[in-house]
Amino acid sequence: MYDLIIIGGGPAGYNAAERAAHAGLKVLLAEKRELGGVCLNEGCIPTKTLLHSAKIYDYAKHSEDYGVKFTGAEINHSFVIERKNKVVKTLVSGVAGKLKKAGVEVITGAAKIMGQNSGFDIEINGTIYSSKYLLICGGSEAVVPKGFENCMTSREILNLKEKPESLIIIGGGVIGLEFASYFNSIGTRVTVIEMLDKIGGPIDGEIADILYKNYVKQGVNFKLGTRVSPDDFKPDDKVLIAVGRRAASENLGLENINILTERGSIVTDEYGRTNIANVYAAGDINGKSMLAHTAYREGEVCVNNILGIKDKINYNAIPAVIYTNPEVAGVGETTESVKQKNLKASVHTFTLKYSGRYVAENASGDGILKIITDENNIITGLHIIGSYASEIIYGAAMMLETKMRAEDVQKFVFPHPTVCEVIREGCFMI
Repeated sequence: MYDLIIIGGGPAGYNAAERAAHAGLKVLLAEKRELGGVCLNEGCIPTKTLLHSAKIYDYAKHSEDYGVKFTGAEINHSFVIERKNKVVKTLVSGVAGKLKKAGVEVITGAAKIMGQNSGFDIEINGTIYSSKYLLICGGSEAVVPKGFENCMTSREILNLKEKPESLIIIGGGVIGLEFASYFNSIGTRVTVIEMLDKIGGPIDGEIADILYKNYVKQGVNFKLGTRVSPDDFKPDDKVLIAVGRRAASENLGLENINILTERGSIVTDEYGRTNIANVYAAGDINGKSMLAHTAYREGEVCVNNILGIKDKINYNAIPAVIYTNPEVAGVGETTESVKQKNLKASVHTFTLKYSGRYVAENASGDGILKIITDENNIITGLHIIGSYASEIIYGAAMMLETKMRAEDVQKFVFPHPTVCEVIREGCFMI
C-alpha cells in the first residue's frame, strides 16, 4: 500500500512526486511515455531550443544594424533538431535522477483506475497497486479536427529533420505563433490561418496587433477570420495543426470511481480536490490553465492539502508567455477582459523606449508596457511585448498575487539599466 499514487509524469506529476516524497510519503509515479510530459518532450523546452537557434540566426542576419558584419550566415535545421534532442534527453535524465534521489518509485506504463476498496486500486502493466491518496496528472493531447489526421502536430514537427520550403499553420495561438516564428526565421514560407480576427488567443488586443505587424514585416503570411477544411490543401502540403489542446482523460478509468468531468476535463476546486474524497487532479487534465508553471503549482497545492497543509492556487496571478521575437508576456486582466467584465479599471500604456537598455539593444523596437489598475490603484494586469518580457513577468505576477498598488511599486529599487525598470517609471505616471 502506497501513501500516494500519481498518474502522469509531466510537470504537475513529477514535481508533486518529489515534494510528497521529501515530506515522507511513500510515492508511486506512473508515466506511459517519457518523464517530463508534453512540456519537456514536445512543448515548452523543445520549442525554446529551436527558437534560441533562430534568434541567434536573426542576430547574424541583422547584425549590421549594430555595427557588426557577418557574411554567409547559415542555419542547419537538422543540427538544430539534433541539439534539441540532446537538450530533452539531458533534462529528462535530470528529472529521473531527482525522483530517484527523493525515493519515488517510477513505473513506465499506462495506468488505469480499477476501483476503490481499502484504497484506490490502480492497474499498471497488468499489476494492481493500491494507495490511500490518488493524484491524477494525465496531461493533454493536441486537438486534431476530423479530416486532419494526416497533418502534423507539435510532436511530429519537432522531429522534422528537413526544413520545409513552405508550411501552413492552422491556428494563430501560442503554439502556432512560436512555430511560425522559428520556421519563418530559418527561411520557410509560412502561412498562418486563424479563424479569429486576431492572433495570440487571449493576449491583450493592442499587443496582439503589434506582434501581428512584426510578423508581417518579417514575412509571415496571415489569413485571419478564415476557416478551412481538409479539401483546401494539396497532398504534398506541409500542414501543422495548432488549434489547441484538450485533457487526456480517456482510458484512465475515471468512471470506475465516478470522478466528475466536464467536456473531458476533471473538475477540481481551488485546492485541487475532485468530487471524490482523497482524489486530486493537477495540470492540463483539469483544463483550467494548461501551462507548465501552473501545473507545478497545482501539484504542490494538492500535495500540501494531502499533508494537511491548507493551500490553494490563485488563477488570477498566473503569467503567460509567447517566446516569439519579440517576446510577449502578460498576467491578469487585459483591456478586453476589463470591458467584458465591466470592471472599474484604468488601462495605462507606455513605450519601452523609456528604458535606456531597450533603446540600446533594439534598433527599431516598438515594444510597449500596459499596466491595468482598479479603482484603488491596485495592479490587476500587466502586459509587455519586447525583449526580456519572459524574464520580467514573474515580478508582475508577484505584484498581482500580493495586491500591490502602483505607489507600492514606486518604492522598489529596480536595477539600471534594465527593461524591467519601465514598470517603475510607468507606476509614477499612473
